[in-house]
Amino acid sequence: MALSVCYFSFLSYLLLFVLLFHEASSISHHHHHHHELKSIHFTLFQHETINKTAYLIVNGVAGPSISQTTTPFGTLYVFQDPLTLKANSNSKIVGTAEGTSITSSLNGLQSISIAKITLMMNHYKGSISVVGGTHNTKPSNHPVVGGTGDFLFVQGYVTSSPVDLSGITVTYKIQFHLYWPPYAIPSHPK
Repeated sequence: MALSVCYFSFLSYLLLFVLLFHEASSISHHHHHHHELKSIHFTLFQHETINKTAYLIVNGVAGPSISQTTTPFGTLYVFQDPLTLKANSNSKIVGTAEGTSITSSLNGLQSISIAKITLMMNHYKGSISVVGGTHNTKPSNHPVVGGTGDFLFVQGYVTSSPVDLSGITVTYKIQFHLYWPPYAIPSHPK
C-alpha cells in the first residue's frame, strides 16, 4: 500500500512538473511575439508662423510676456502648420499638424498640447493623434493615442525638437516612432 501511495505521489509530481513546464514555455512564446511588430521611423519638419498658421486665442494671466519661446500662464494657442521633408519651409509639404496648446507653467516654457498630424506620403496616408507635455526650448515626447487610414491602431511616440526659434516662423523637427500591433498591419507596407 505504501509503495502505491509513493508511486501515485511521484506520478502526481511528474504531471504537475510537465504542466508547469508547458505553461512556462507558452508564456515565453508570447514574449517573443512582440519582436514581430511592424514599425517605421522618419523625420519631418513643422513650420509655425505667428498670425498665419498659428494664433493666440486667449492671452494668459501671469508670467512672462509673449515671445518666440514663452507665453503667459493659461494662454490658449491654436495651430495648423505645414509639415515638410526638410528644415527649409520651401521643401515639399507632406502633411499638416493641427491642434491646440495651453501654457501650463508659470515660466511660460511648458504647455499641454493636443494635435492631429495628417500625412500624405508616398506609402502612407492618414492621421496620427498625439497628446502630451511640450517644452518650448527642449525636445518633448508625445505619445500616439490614435490614428486613421494607414495609421489605424498605430502605437508609439512623436518627438518634437526646436530647430529654429528666431524670426516670425519657428521650425520644429518632428521624429516619428510608430509601431503596429500584429493584428493591425498597414494597408500600404513599405
